[in-house]
Amino acid sequence: MGIYRDSKLHHTYATDAQTSDALPEIFEEILQHYTICHLYYAKGPGSFMAIKVSYLFLKTLSITLDCPLFATDGFTFNKNSPIKAHGNRFFMKENDRISIKQMRSDATPLPLVLPKHLDHHLFETENEPLYILPAL
Repeated sequence: MGIYRDSKLHHTYATDAQTSDALPEIFEEILQHYTICHLYYAKGPGSFMAIKVSYLFLKTLSITLDCPLFATDGFTFNKNSPIKAHGNRFFMKENDRISIKQMRSDATPLPLVLPKHLDHHLFETENEPLYILPAL
């Protein structure tokens, strides 16, 4: 999670905690030090539960703080690299279409990384979660 000032990455927060535990803890600290004007998040694809929890938490915060919530897909944060789905299946984005494909079992996707500069044009007000469930 990151704080941006004038579109530049100002501070980052990282944790290995579950999303449902991490969001309240991190935002408690953030709200003590910052005034939030806009919220941005990756709406998927990824863990169904993490996406759902993130959306509900951020949408509630958006309403409570009266600040807009913007979203983009997770490929914005990993140079359009595959994103782990389940087993050796990965979410892939090709020609603006997201699908699930099988890859080698030793494939290592690029990690999601916060950009040094936040490009607002990559986000949209259509912020509902992007649920793409893999076939099991």
